[in-house]
Amino acid sequence: MPRLACLAANRLWLGLKTLPAQAALALGGGVGNQPADNRRLALSFAVILPVATLTWLGLPSVTLVMSPSIDAWAVRRAPGPVRKGDLVEFMLSHPIAGPKPVSVTKRALCLPGERLREIERLSVDGREGTRSWYYCGRTFLGASRPFGLDGRPLPHLRWGDRPIPPGFVYVGSDHAGGFDSRYFGPVRLERLTRMERIL
Repeated sequence: MPRLACLAANRLWLGLKTLPAQAALALGGGVGNQPADNRRLALSFAVILPVATLTWLGLPSVTLVMSPSIDAWAVRRAPGPVRKGDLVEFMLSHPIAGPKPVSVTKRALCLPGERLREIERLSVDGREGTRSWYYCGRTFLGASRPFGLDGRPLPHLRWGDRPIPPGFVYVGSDHAGGFDSRYFGPVRLERLTRMERIL
């Protein structure tokens, strides 16, 4: 077995050693006794440079979503007003999120003027505490949890049954354990940036 490992390591080393020459040959450069092929090099640059430039220009406008609570891996800014169901991005300051504000992506689930209803019940997981179920009109948005993953109490939004005030949006996610307006309440509309899924 050690002999096989040694052979594999040698083969890998030889491959890495010849990689620059192979790359130069692929791009049309002169290697060994083969002359340079300027047409091939020009064609390579004609393809690579525009793709690299577009990637460089477009990358800052793309946000990677690091949460499993949203059905998107990458989003970008989208013009227009925030509508129900839209992806939105904002900076969240909350002890659960950590000491510094973090950028989060959620969905706009209940808009200004729509009726948000909270139904509070005792927890059924054997521990003390309450859970709340949240509805926008008749649409179920999610239920809170009395404790976080680390076992600490997780205070949830106390709302009752009243409309979302002007200028605010209830944001949420598709995940039962998502950290959203169930815990920190509706978010000011002016803090939200409308986003669209690209991946």
